[in-house]
Amino acid sequence: MLLDKVEILMTSLAIFGSTGSIGRQTLDVVRADREAFDVKVLAAGTSTSLILEQISEFNPEFVVMADKDSAREVRNSTSGVKVSSGDSALREAASSSELVVNAVVGFAGLPVTMEALRSGRRLALANKESLIAGGPIVQKVRGTLGSELIPVDSEHCALHQCLHGGRTYDDEIHKLLVTASGGPFREWHLEDLANVTKEDALKHPTWNMGPKITIDSSTLMNKGLEVIEAHELFGVSYETIEVVIHPQSVVHSMVEFTDGSVIAQLSMPDMRLPISYALYYPKRSQTPHGQIKWDELTQLTFETPDMDKFPCLKLAYEAGKAGETAPAWLNAANEVAVEAFLQDRISWKEISEVIERTMQSYSDALADSEQSIYEADASSRRAAMKCVSQVHGRG
Repeated sequence: MLLDKVEILMTSLAIFGSTGSIGRQTLDVVRADREAFDVKVLAAGTSTSLILEQISEFNPEFVVMADKDSAREVRNSTSGVKVSSGDSALREAASSSELVVNAVVGFAGLPVTMEALRSGRRLALANKESLIAGGPIVQKVRGTLGSELIPVDSEHCALHQCLHGGRTYDDEIHKLLVTASGGPFREWHLEDLANVTKEDALKHPTWNMGPKITIDSSTLMNKGLEVIEAHELFGVSYETIEVVIHPQSVVHSMVEFTDGSVIAQLSMPDMRLPISYALYYPKRSQTPHGQIKWDELTQLTFETPDMDKFPCLKLAYEAGKAGETAPAWLNAANEVAVEAFLQDRISWKEISEVIERTMQSYSDALADSEQSIYEADASSRRAAMKCVSQVHGRG
């Protein structure tokens, strides 16, 4: 009887970025099993109308908004829930639940990652940028007693499953094969990429994501960031990590072993699967997501990425191998360049140009503290904004 009682205890859950794509899909997973999770914290940017709907449905104890105005609006529209904003509220929220989902977009997710791990929580990480930019300092807090990091990115979730599916020794791993759909421009000729529009870049062939990650997917920077993330998560060298274009997005990643065996994780594209994997780990959800209809799956194809068409992938490898604060510079430059593109200030091809020129101004700096990461991020943003202005003025 005692075991049965323990089995049904609910896991307290904090969701950062609850109004974004991953946050909304996390709540879909919770809806499918309301007996398993107690949504204690919701945190969002400025989407007050949606967060109010989520508060009404899930009745959290604590809500954190990005700024005081949004927090005031939510506070005035609800009752029985604590609503706040600011760094102290963020830290409190990140340490108040057993399981933390970090679905914040971009570098802004670093404080959530740090506080969740420092507090000994299990972290379901969808915010790859915090691990990329802050890799060395995140590694330090990953050793905190009780802390655990489970990746939510479909590729890293796949690698996690492949590596944990049986007994695996480090010296048995030959390659981590990270798959990529190739984005909307996989079949475009190099000369045609000068004519890419914002609407073209926002049409991802297989995934429905927010604008920033969709643009990253179109340049393959998203895959470059995932290479750095794989290095940080699994501790393998960059020479061991290979990107493979797989347009069907059914094979989410693979591990090739020294004896020639390859283990892969397959499912139809559905982010609720890696989300549920992270939420239930080490168990699995009883609700299926992304089930394959084998009689309808006609082909799986693979090809090598074209570094000339997608220089962002090469830039990511270079920054990753440089280490220390170089990935933080890369990430910040990319965020500035993508935002400039979305604001019609630079062209799609100029995204990689801005990043490359920004990286040329990078000078070696140790990533030995949180402050060093924030300083690198700020310096890179200033340099990237200067590059954007130069490119924009040239046009």
